[in-house]
Amino acid sequence: MKYVICAYRSYGIELYDNLKKQFDFTLIKSKKELTYNLIQKINPSIIFFPDWSWKVPEKIVKNFKCVCFHEAPLPKFRGGSPLQNQIIRGKKKTKTTAFIMNEEIDAGNIILEKDLSLEGSIQEIYSRMYKNDYSLIIKIIHGKYKERKQSGKPTFYKRRKPEDSELKNLNYSKKYLYNFIRMLEDPYPNAYIKIGKQKIIFKKAFYNKDKLSIHGEIQ
Repeated sequence: MKYVICAYRSYGIELYDNLKKQFDFTLIKSKKELTYNLIQKINPSIIFFPDWSWKVPEKIVKNFKCVCFHEAPLPKFRGGSPLQNQIIRGKKKTKTTAFIMNEEIDAGNIILEKDLSLEGSIQEIYSRMYKNDYSLIIKIIHGKYKERKQSGKPTFYKRRKPEDSELKNLNYSKKYLYNFIRMLEDPYPNAYIKIGKQKIIFKKAFYNKDKLSIHGEIQ
């Protein structure tokens, strides 16, 4: 059985590196690589999308089994930037949801879910996502899942843009600022504020007992 994994961030590449030790996996790392001709040539049993930011060609979705991993309790928080859109709204827990892709965005049948904490840094969250995705992919390969339709009222949020990372001022609670900065740690467009001719880039944030500390750069 052949499989494809579409991923480009560090935790997605790590997923591929470990899965290929056990199964016949091909890695696709960019939008340009993901073509119907290539997928047809590989002819995979399943295409996994644990770490993907682009629309998948409809012809691929219609002709191959595509499994996407979305960090939200679908149908809530459909759309782009699910981590950021939940963190900034004060969510501390969510789900890694594996679903069968269809022509609609994040609307396919759910096959598996796993709890995911949104506490800590982006890299800590990525580490948990890696563990969840790896566990779910193994179960899916072995057929240990059941399809079910999404239930409940959907909510949809747009993908964040780099300009959305700007803080217009600091007149927010320390907890809000902490969440805003940490959700935009590398590899995302970092939070920043413009003061006169200077631009302060916020790289990391630490919050403990109502004390907020940050690491930043002046550009």
